[in-house]
Amino acid sequence: MSVPVLTFFNNKGGVGKTSLVYHLAWMFSEIGKKIVSVDLDAQANLTAAYLDEDRLEEIWLEKLDGTTIYRAIEPLTKVGDIEEPHLEMINECLHLVPGDVALASFEDILSGAWPASMGDSNLYRPFRILTAFWQVAQMAAQKIRADLILVDVGPNLGAINRSALIASDFVVIPLGADLFSLQGIKNLGPTLRSWRDSWNKRLDNWKTPDFDLPKGTMSPLGYIVQQHGVRLSRPVKAYDKWVNRMPAAYHENVLQDSTKAATPSADSECLVTLKHFRSLIPMGQEARKPVFHLTSADGAIGGHAQAVQEAYRYFRRLAEEILNRMQAKNGFAI
Repeated sequence: MSVPVLTFFNNKGGVGKTSLVYHLAWMFSEIGKKIVSVDLDAQANLTAAYLDEDRLEEIWLEKLDGTTIYRAIEPLTKVGDIEEPHLEMINECLHLVPGDVALASFEDILSGAWPASMGDSNLYRPFRILTAFWQVAQMAAQKIRADLILVDVGPNLGAINRSALIASDFVVIPLGADLFSLQGIKNLGPTLRSWRDSWNKRLDNWKTPDFDLPKGTMSPLGYIVQQHGVRLSRPVKAYDKWVNRMPAAYHENVLQDSTKAATPSADSECLVTLKHFRSLIPMGQEARKPVFHLTSADGAIGGHAQAVQEAYRYFRRLAEEILNRMQAKNGFAI
């Protein structure tokens, strides 16, 4: 049985997606869930959050088989098959499949495999390519008997993200409170439906596959809105202007229904309005740890120490809510 895959996705950048994946992966592990984080963003920001530069240099320059997501799938660019992925242990319950800037070169190969997967013969290779991310993630999960796979992707609607999403059982959509996020929802909802429908056609086309394939359900769990950190009147008014349009836009474009919720806080599809914890973020980055693990040795004293405790409660509630929704939607008991 495959391990469920949860992807955080928005084709707009700057909405805190990577930070969310990083902190939630830590929190899931904190509450005893075994997690594999997979970095499918060619910028590898999630990997850089976990690993220091010395370790990154070792991984990227050694170019050993399976040491990054790209090295695991690179044989598919020639005549080989997927390599067993290497896992970086972050803690006993949290492991990482490192990202790689070289992943961008896989885009064209994925683009070519998409139409080939609708052919009438020799479907093994195109399907192997299209599901490579899922195959690697599942191999990694089996290694540590993971409960859940968390995936970070780049902010685009390209072939890499399409393959990442067909590998996904669940999707969480992070949003900023601005016009760009609002417009992004209008692209994102139809794109997810198109990818899901197109993948189902491909599954129907290969009626007797030679290996396991992802279902590509991409079930939306809800959205997360970033809280604005500026208190001056103009930014707050602008924040309210855009954030209060998010419920209707999400329901119309992602769920294809309607809502009477006037604000995200009144909308059951809003997982949380995420606090920025702005003063803690640089401390966490320097200490290479989540903000809720900061200590006085890291500079978290006084008001910062209280914010650390608040962050822990915040992310724990969010992690538990996500687990509850996964179980309610598809019966995954994690």
